[in-house]
Amino acid sequence: MLEIKKLKVQTSDDHQTIIKDLSLSIKSGEIHAIMGPNGTGKSTLSKVIMGNNKYNLVEGDILFNNKSIINLTVDERAKSGIFLAMQDPTVVEGVTNSEFIKTAIQETTNERINYFNFIKELDSCIKNIGLSEDMLHRSLNQGFSGGEKKKNEILQLKMLKPKFIILDEIDSGLDVDSLKVVCQNLNDYLKENQETSVLIITHYPRILEYIKPDYVHIMKDGTIKKTGDINLAFETEKIGYSSINEVSENKNHE
Repeated sequence: MLEIKKLKVQTSDDHQTIIKDLSLSIKSGEIHAIMGPNGTGKSTLSKVIMGNNKYNLVEGDILFNNKSIINLTVDERAKSGIFLAMQDPTVVEGVTNSEFIKTAIQETTNERINYFNFIKELDSCIKNIGLSEDMLHRSLNQGFSGGEKKKNEILQLKMLKPKFIILDEIDSGLDVDSLKVVCQNLNDYLKENQETSVLIITHYPRILEYIKPDYVHIMKDGTIKKTGDINLAFETEKIGYSSINEVSENKNHE
């Protein structure tokens, strides 16, 4: 579903190289996790996949369903079925949560929304996620706690029904109960949409206890150093990232 080929990425302002020679292949229905220390380029990778203009793709290509997306705008990538649950969701004053989700669905599907069905599904999702109904009528993420913002990302995800999901440190700032709720809702979504693929970006393996990855990649110095199963995540937690130096033979999962 998503294939990254020998990616080299620099910042747009000072041309600092953040990602170098990174390749990764994620098939339909697979769950991949990328772990690594701060500043190694994990969140940058998620932003590059979505087309953030703060970064320049110097070399390589990104294919989604066998088509290059590097020349697509952010909204075109979203319309193709890619969803990024952000580490720090943006506050948008004056646009209500429900209006934002409704407009996003209409823009993605290019169809006029059935308001009755929309409200019915939205109410059901809100209850499952544990958000209060008044948040629908508040400005997007304004006054939301960190946990509420993350739950709101999952609400958007469930309503938009993407094909490829990127979770950029969705677990940061969540207590254990909120993490369980977020992961349960995502797992429920994946059961209903089994061809959907997921890329989880995280520092810690806690979230991987709830959302079981098929592959775990350790990223350091802007590239993938090692690939394994979930046991690699737990091993790394014990020995630390500084001990991960060898490059796995199957690091690109090709």
